[in-house]
Amino acid sequence: MKKFIALALASVMTLSLAACGGGSEETASTASGTPISGETIKIGVFEPTTGENGGGGMQEVLGIRYANTVAPTVDINGTTYNIELVEVDNQSDKTAAVTAAQSLISSGVVGVLGSYGSGVSIAAGQTFADAGVPAIGCSCTNPQVTAGNDFYFRTCFLDPFQGTVMASYAAVDQGYKTAAVISQNGDDYSTGLAAYFKQAFEQLGGTIVADETYQTNESDFNAILTSVKQSGAECVFIPCSIATATLILPQATANGLTAQILGSDTWENESIVAAAGAAAEGVTFSTFFDENDESTPLAKDFVDGFKAYLNEDAQRITLNGGTDGVAAVSALGYDAYMAMYNALAALDGTEGDLTSVNVRDALVGVNFDGVTGNITFDEIGDANKDAAYLKQVQGGKFVFVKKQIDETA
Repeated sequence: MKKFIALALASVMTLSLAACGGGSEETASTASGTPISGETIKIGVFEPTTGENGGGGMQEVLGIRYANTVAPTVDINGTTYNIELVEVDNQSDKTAAVTAAQSLISSGVVGVLGSYGSGVSIAAGQTFADAGVPAIGCSCTNPQVTAGNDFYFRTCFLDPFQGTVMASYAAVDQGYKTAAVISQNGDDYSTGLAAYFKQAFEQLGGTIVADETYQTNESDFNAILTSVKQSGAECVFIPCSIATATLILPQATANGLTAQILGSDTWENESIVAAAGAAAEGVTFSTFFDENDESTPLAKDFVDGFKAYLNEDAQRITLNGGTDGVAAVSALGYDAYMAMYNALAALDGTEGDLTSVNVRDALVGVNFDGVTGNITFDEIGDANKDAAYLKQVQGGKFVFVKKQIDETA
């Protein structure tokens, strides 16, 4: 089975990268970058704190903010620089994302963290590349985020792997022969991940009996759910936003849909369970980190520290979805910040004026133990990640199911 997963992953990666184009060496060599001057280094936080992905984006921001309290300064060539976060709201919207990215460049940032949401990350990617400012995505999983862009990196696994993991769970672990898929038209994350799941599920011998789509901001899913129910699908894969999940789950229950509902990394948010209640029971999804995994002291220290950080301020608990639970995207936000920090620290001893292009070049060689695993980047800028966590809603809580390892990664 591991061999199959590797083959499936390789095939979808080849398709996606071919479609995205490539060759960003010219961009890397011609961008002049933003100079590092004074005694403050500005790092942009490019996240949605409003819109359909606002809840998850805020959890990513919290992880980044906490990291800034842990490592607020960096020493380079005898100067101690304060690291200042410059936050913008990309509003979960591609057009607004470009404006937000331009705002960050104008503010003088030498690096950017984010975004939650592949579509907004892809939309802003060229803006960062043209300015010579590196960006590190935390949880943006679509291959197009980094493909053809030497200035975009990320700390998460990719959708070809995630889609294959969920298909394997459905077809192999659960033995499902039929599946339905519901995805959002025009959303790179949703449509991309749906495609990877469908391909892998069919290669595992399953049949996609319903392939439904909906429009952005759609709130009535009754017709779609009726069609899915009539298809007889044993499971339904729904890679969607937090906002959509809170709407679709109660409607699925109201329509008498009994098929196993499968989600993706965006589903790890307490607000979904709070809003959907009993309708969320049994939902299984993939994610990047489990706060109860104490296999490394670093992960445990992060969980303890982050929980303490959240509980210092009631507003932080509210922003985290009303709980001090540690979302995987918060851990990824922390690791993205630390990747940027390590790149900055690596500039110590560099001769001449320093710019954001130097930061980008330093990111290529970053290698450190992060909360979500060892952090290094491949030639495309993607993290060398080989594990996904599967969780299920049980008794209104997220319960660990299994850890899926790709030993070929």
